Amino acid sequence: MGTALVYHEDMTAARLLWDDPECEIECPERLTTALERLQQRGLEQRCLQLAAREASEAELGLVHSPEYVALVRGTQALGTGELQTLSGQYDAVYFHPSTFHCARLAVGAALQLVDAVLAGAVRNGLALVRPPGHHSQRAAANGFCVFNNVAIAAKHAQRQHGLHRILIVDWDVHHGQGIQYIFEDDPSVLYFSWHRYEHGRFWPYLRESDADAVGQGPGLGFTVNLPWNQVGMGNADYVAAFLHVLLPVAFEFNPELVLVSAGFDSAIGDPEGQMQATPECFAHLTQLLQVLAGGRVCAVLEGGYHLESLSQSVCMMVQALLGDPAPPLLGPMVPHGSALESIQSVRVAQGPHWMSLQQQGVAPVLSPSPHSPEGRPSSLLLTGRPEFKAAATQDVAALSSLLDQPRLNPTPPVRTAVALAAPDAALALPSDVLCEEGSAPQEETQAWARPHEALAQDRALTALGKVLYLLDRILDGQVSSGIAVTPACAAAATLDVAIRCGLSHGAQRLLCLAVGQLDRPPDLTDDGYDSQVTGGIYG
Repeated sequence: MGTALVYHEDMTAARLLWDDPECEIECPERLTTALERLQQRGLEQRCLQLAAREASEAELGLVHSPEYVALVRGTQALGTGELQTLSGQYDAVYFHPSTFHCARLAVGAALQLVDAVLAGAVRNGLALVRPPGHHSQRAAANGFCVFNNVAIAAKHAQRQHGLHRILIVDWDVHHGQGIQYIFEDDPSVLYFSWHRYEHGRFWPYLRESDADAVGQGPGLGFTVNLPWNQVGMGNADYVAAFLHVLLPVAFEFNPELVLVSAGFDSAIGDPEGQMQATPECFAHLTQLLQVLAGGRVCAVLEGGYHLESLSQSVCMMVQALLGDPAPPLLGPMVPHGSALESIQSVRVAQGPHWMSLQQQGVAPVLSPSPHSPEGRPSSLLLTGRPEFKAAATQDVAALSSLLDQPRLNPTPPVRTAVALAAPDAALALPSDVLCEEGSAPQEETQAWARPHEALAQDRALTALGKVLYLLDRILDGQVSSGIAVTPACAAAATLDVAIRCGLSHGAQRLLCLAVGQLDRPPDLTDDGYDSQVTGGIYG
């Protein structure tokens, strides 16, 4: 069980053959740059590499009309002038003689990935494709998209694998109206999209992109739109959207498969999105999605037009799919006021349809950032104004250093370790989990245990030594995560020692989550520790 990377070099063949500033950003370099960066980081080599196949016309017909498929097939024989004339009949689209082949490969890559994941050959994966798909509709190309890759993959999962609940997460900066139209009355597909909206003043300028568009008929509540009404949304805003909208609904929906319309024009530096989320954010979002559907996550590339930002973000997502720890999110983690308004409007619109979003007492309390877009001159929020474009250019230049030198943490040699007092208890452990046999020096263990009467017993003292040894291995970067077993009577005392030990190693912020009956550890301020650097949730 690993991560699949589905790709085919033929998908770089289609390119713009005439002058069109709107369409020129959808170029072959989007794929080649991302793939080169994956190779440089050694990530491609760690994935199961699959060459994309062409989707059949029957598979395209799961979503698209026969007449539209025939029209796109016919572009293979058209000259440049005819291709330009046909392209002009659609919104932000260009055709090339290779478009039909490339678009069939893009769909086929998504289908191969779904088949591999649902067959158990891999746990998850990414289909690195172009043209993108989420704007494409039953009988129309739209917004660089020819065939709707993710929508066809969802229909395929329903028809060929018998799935009844599929979650589509669209984090592209544009609204994927094509996916919404296809599934808006289908309660078996939950579609979530956040997108730059600006009260309808941003492409595709649709009323049905707003928060109150929640689906139709039996699909009411299964379309979730989160409109961003200002630019500049960052890591805190994206994480807040997941925690306060997407994840509550997704857990309630309980999907059997997660499909991601992975557009990275929502990342920092992209000229389309003008957002501030760093590449590391997408590693965290991917990790959050992996708790759903047993980890069966299939990501399909959509937009992303700043080549450096795109390639860095793709790498971060693949690292997370592979199970690597996500790099820290630096900077203030407080959402913007505008983001909170959007999140709350979605919760209100979706409340009648989801128990998890119905107001019980007080709504989630979040404070706007002092650096929110509301503090900027209002003229900077008007698209098309010269001062807006100049400011955006300055922002990209100032943030380029973040993209040139991403904050990466090395992956620990051991992913998961278990510290057990009784060695025979390790017999049922999975083969890829290390059973730690080491223990902290006896003098160190006794010194930490001395204030606690519950740790005086030999069994509790032995368990504490193993806990301390495991904690040292985690803090020095040798182990990513661990599990330790300690006698119930010594659990609170062991937790207290673990907190103090972590702080003594220089940790600045600790979160303690205690589930079940467990006494709160003593107040740490008595020993000179700052109580603000520790947190506790007890239940």
